[in-house]
Amino acid sequence: MEAKKVIIPVAGWGTRSLPATKNVPKEMLPVYRKPAVQYVVEEAIDADLNDVVFVTNQQKRIIEDHFDYNLSLEAALRRSGKEHLLKDVRQVAEMANIITVRQKEQLGLGHAVLCAREVVKQEPFAVMVGDDLMFSKRPAISQLMEVAKTEHMPVVGVVEVPGERVSKYGIIQGEEFAPGLFRVRQVFEKPDPKDAPSRLALVGRYVLTPEIFEYLENLEPGYDLEYQLTDALQALAENKRLLAVKLDGRRFDIGDWADYLTGNIYFALKDPELKDELRSMLGELLNCK
Repeated sequence: MEAKKVIIPVAGWGTRSLPATKNVPKEMLPVYRKPAVQYVVEEAIDADLNDVVFVTNQQKRIIEDHFDYNLSLEAALRRSGKEHLLKDVRQVAEMANIITVRQKEQLGLGHAVLCAREVVKQEPFAVMVGDDLMFSKRPAISQLMEVAKTEHMPVVGVVEVPGERVSKYGIIQGEEFAPGLFRVRQVFEKPDPKDAPSRLALVGRYVLTPEIFEYLENLEPGYDLEYQLTDALQALAENKRLLAVKLDGRRFDIGDWADYLTGNIYFALKDPELKDELRSMLGELLNCK
């Protein structure tokens, strides 16, 4: 159960973030000084997942390019003596082994994971959604990998969300057998709040085994006529083959405008050169009538 590769699906259209994402992928929207997807890749690297498999589409080559060298830019930085910036941009290109797979039709998260089957082959693997940011002392995906390795089972990450927001997520029903650890019995895709069995929501962190591909191959279109990963997870749960970990840390959903803007402020307030001026300006805005 030791995963070495991570699948990061980034082929979706980002409709929640239009019109900003008309020509710029949602995953490339900046959060403070980095595009959102770079935080996800950095989390993977911190967990020793050095083979990063982007499931992308023909409109999103900019994501792949971001993790490559830009020789023209580097030459300009070198000529102008901006060595610190040169170091930053080269470090991005060298942080991971990037592999790309095309999802030729945007048919849902389950279909995106299935597209990477020939890359991960018969090995356990991680899945990290490219617009879900998690920040904690221990990488969120590491929290899952440790449980998967100990329990020899697929594991999903969950957080508790407000009751009025459960209809935006996949929601689990399960029994807590240790602090923060659950045996998953059912997975519901975006249930009505009155029907939701809990407020424990899937948040884009998974450690899975190759058996998931058999379930994905046999899926019927589900919610929004897409092939939902939650439906395959439900099949694992029915066979008593799925655990959940309540994740520690702070989460930002880049597809949610309030979360996205809060994430930018969160990181800017950690910058000693910006925090005082930003606090002052935010105070003025908050006091405006």
